[in-house]
Amino acid sequence: MVTLRIATFNLENFDEVPPNIRPSLADRIAVMRPQIERLRADVLCLQEVHGQERAGQPRALLALAELLAGTKQAGANVVSTLDPNGQVFDQRNLVVVTSLPVMARAQLLNTLVAAPMYQILTASPPAPQPLSILLERPILHVELDPQGVPLHVIVVHLKSKLPTNIPGQKIDDFTWRSADAVAEGSFISSMKRMSQAVEVRRLVDSILDQDPAARIVVAGDFNATADEVPLVAIRGDVEETGNGALAGRVLVPVENTIPEPARYSLLHHGRGQMLDHILVTRNLLAHYRGSEIHNEVLHDESGAFATDVKYPESDHAPVVATFEFG
Repeated sequence: MVTLRIATFNLENFDEVPPNIRPSLADRIAVMRPQIERLRADVLCLQEVHGQERAGQPRALLALAELLAGTKQAGANVVSTLDPNGQVFDQRNLVVVTSLPVMARAQLLNTLVAAPMYQILTASPPAPQPLSILLERPILHVELDPQGVPLHVIVVHLKSKLPTNIPGQKIDDFTWRSADAVAEGSFISSMKRMSQAVEVRRLVDSILDQDPAARIVVAGDFNATADEVPLVAIRGDVEETGNGALAGRVLVPVENTIPEPARYSLLHHGRGQMLDHILVTRNLLAHYRGSEIHNEVLHDESGAFATDVKYPESDHAPVVATFEFG
């Protein structure tokens, strides 16, 4: 019997910082490395991993390597999103860290979904013509080989619910000029989030078109709860399609086996929200043994005086699911 633990964790802007800035990278690692070790992950899906530069060398995930030093993941295969020059992005990379053989990798960014066109209403000066609402974050697709049977791991970080900037409508980083501009910014963010959701769903269906028995895991920070539209679209429940013949294509949120009072990965104004998910095809449920959300010391960054200086850890809780294969 082979045990496979798959985890997802948004590291929250994980990066090096100047010497006079707190928390330092060392401060963060001191708190977060035990979180990584506790996961005992064979497949670790990460979000918001920043890249670092050294003179004369390509940008690399140096801070992540320091975090993983001395853990089970040290020296493991690392697959990340890449910019057009083949380097990791400066900010917010998606990463898969695994000891399993990596058979293939791909990333998608408006690949299966064309960018919608939209006429911004509240821009100042007025927008002269409709603009393409482009996605900002790729989707990472990694094909692994646990036991001779491919495992497709799709890592996502959907657009946040924060309003997209509207030209001429911000006084400063935190102050808008009008409420209708905020509403429009939220609408544009929702378009981006749904474009990503549709691209994820189309990717899942394209894999299943090639192999109806494919084992697929979609993991990451969805910035949406399981009953919100992006997750509903990705899941493809029969209740939504009305077609029982598509039951084998449904993606199941494994956190459903965790009691509801403990089912949250982020705190916002004192309210727990489950925004980080691991979704699996139904054929993986035969091997599923349980999930954990490590939220015991999760802080509420939205509360008064809750700044990153006080909290070196991430504001997201890691989520891990265990599977057993005979």
